[in-house]
Amino acid sequence: MTKLRPAYRLPLLALGMLSLLGGVLAGLARLAWGVPDIAAAQAGQHGALMIGAFFGTVISLERAVALGRGWTYAAPAAAGLAGLSLLAGLPPIVAQLGLILAASLLFAGSLLVVKQLRAVFTTVLALGALCWLIGDLAWLVSGNILPAIPWWLAFLILTIAGERLELTRFLPTPTAAQHAFVVIVAVILAGATLSLWLPAGLTLYAAGLLALAVWLVRHDIARRNARQRGLTRFIALALLGGYAWLALAGVLGLAGAFEPGHPWRDAALHAVGLGFVFSMVMGHAPIIFPAVARVKLPYHPAFYLPLAGLHLSLLCRTAGLIDGQFALRREGGLINAIMLLVFVVTMAASVFRGRRMTGKPVPPHETHR
Repeated sequence: MTKLRPAYRLPLLALGMLSLLGGVLAGLARLAWGVPDIAAAQAGQHGALMIGAFFGTVISLERAVALGRGWTYAAPAAAGLAGLSLLAGLPPIVAQLGLILAASLLFAGSLLVVKQLRAVFTTVLALGALCWLIGDLAWLVSGNILPAIPWWLAFLILTIAGERLELTRFLPTPTAAQHAFVVIVAVILAGATLSLWLPAGLTLYAAGLLALAVWLVRHDIARRNARQRGLTRFIALALLGGYAWLALAGVLGLAGAFEPGHPWRDAALHAVGLGFVFSMVMGHAPIIFPAVARVKLPYHPAFYLPLAGLHLSLLCRTAGLIDGQFALRREGGLINAIMLLVFVVTMAASVFRGRRMTGKPVPPHETHR
């Protein structure tokens, strides 16, 4: 039994959404769009708001619900409050210490899971939490966000990869492929570690991302589910689209795009953060959000609108970066933000639809297979 009722989880989720809003607006400020001063002032903290404060909150909240231990809810609370402190203009150390606390608690909870179930996927999830903690410490020690970025992205990437690896237990995955997955994770971690001292570490990091994308396309259940219908097909297509963006990030990274100052750096980072990670968010939201908030979120074909819009606008943004067309990059970034808003509205509309359906059987095409 969980220690926090669903109604009391919503304020934690709201803190995360506030960081999402602030992070998106801060990102638009970096593209020279006019935004409220409170967000424009945090343009340099865009990554901290999006990864540490928003994703840190929602991932920690999801993990807390799964663990059912009261103390684990302190992790999303700390991450959400860290984001709030950034938006309030408090000294960065307040947010840094808040994120370190949140990551430490998530890591502790992840170790508890590993103790209960020793498996590769639980270990990878724990390593993802550790990456978040290392990134937070790197930010604190250096006073610069740049050394933290590879670790923060690894936090998201390994969290997603670990969760997808769990599902491969239902597939006849060859032993060699399982060993290859472990090697790929090791390459990503080695690249992130070397990046603290040598630019070559970012190249190794990119190679790991490309290899992981290929592995996921080859072995994830999404390839089979893409032939299904309804929600199952939507989730599969969202995942496969995300894997394509992860592969592109790896290719760009091999060309040096992860290095600070590289003209394609924005394209590589957002191929991971938007193309890969938010595709996963959009694909998994119809499953995770009901589990966290205890509401119905029935599938509707309208779910494809924000997903397709995100991919198309990110293509425009990436093309503008590679060709050096700032206007195209700028417009693509704005549409990225609009699509995230459309996604939130679409999910809210689905929740409202779910409430109207309460007590009615869900049609077969709306169930998750």
